[in-house]
Order: sequence, then structure tokens, then C-alpha cells
Amino acid sequence: MEEYNNCSTKKARLHSVLTTLLDDPVLADVPKNPTLADVDTLISLELGSAMRISILKLDGTSFDVTMMNSATVKDLKLAIKKKVNDMEQSSMGHRHISWRHVWANYCLSHHNSKLLDDDDRLQNFGIRNSSQVQFIPYVMTKESRRHSKRRKHRFFHGLNKLS
Repeated sequence: MEEYNNCSTKKARLHSVLTTLLDDPVLADVPKNPTLADVDTLISLELGSAMRISILKLDGTSFDVTMMNSATVKDLKLAIKKKVNDMEQSSMGHRHISWRHVWANYCLSHHNSKLLDDDDRLQNFGIRNSSQVQFIPYVMTKESRRHSKRRKHRFFHGLNKLS
């Protein structure tokens, strides 16, 4: 019984120390529930091997994400998704955002260059520390989609023949 009380006391003490540390203005950019990757990226930012990018939303508000210098467009999209989901969770509770819909109707842009290819590195677009990337409306053409309607139709048509 004493071991349990000792363990819970240690956890409570650790939790209070962590809360005090995270409330320190020096550590204001550390998320409330940081992962090891978040802490590693913030350390890299201080060492100069990462960058902070400002994301401008369509409503005029913005938020910052921290990325490694070698990040790709896909990494940026994942960081945006994580940051927005965390912000929504903390302000409104659970709310589902269809990211498939977002990326089908909007794209990211930096100095009139659309960031369309997920494998392109951010540095290829001139994105550096303190750069600003914005959402812009964008509709994919039929040619750029992965599956055409004809292929889907043939797939389902083949299933009907088997039954």
C-alpha cells in the first residue's frame, strides 16, 4: 500500500513540475502534450536545422508550424493537419475535419507557386525560416485524380458478373 502511495506521490510531483515548466514563457512554443518528435524539432529549430513556417488560412488568421529544413510538402501537410486538429480539440472538443476534402479543394501556395507535388522539398520553393504559406482555392482536374470513373465502373461491373 505504501508503494502505491509513494508512486502516486511521485507522479503528482512530476506532473506539477511538468506543468510549471510548460507554463514558463521560454517554453511557450512547446505543445501541451509534446511527443519526442515535437521536442526534437524544437531543439533543431534552436540549433538552426529547422524552420518555423507561418500558415495563413482563408479567414485571414494564421498559425505557425515547425519543420525540419529537409521537409517535403507532404511533411508540411501532416504538420498542418496535426496542428489544426490539436487546436480544434483544445477549443471545441472532438470535431472531424475531412482532410481529403480540404486537399481536393484547396492547396498551399508560397509566392504564387502552388505546392502540389507531395514529394517536392520545401526549399525548392524558396521556403525558409519565417516564410509564410497560404491556403488558396484549387480544384483538381480529372486527369490528376488517381482513379477515373471508368476504372471504378469496370471494377464494380466485374463484381456483378461474378455473382
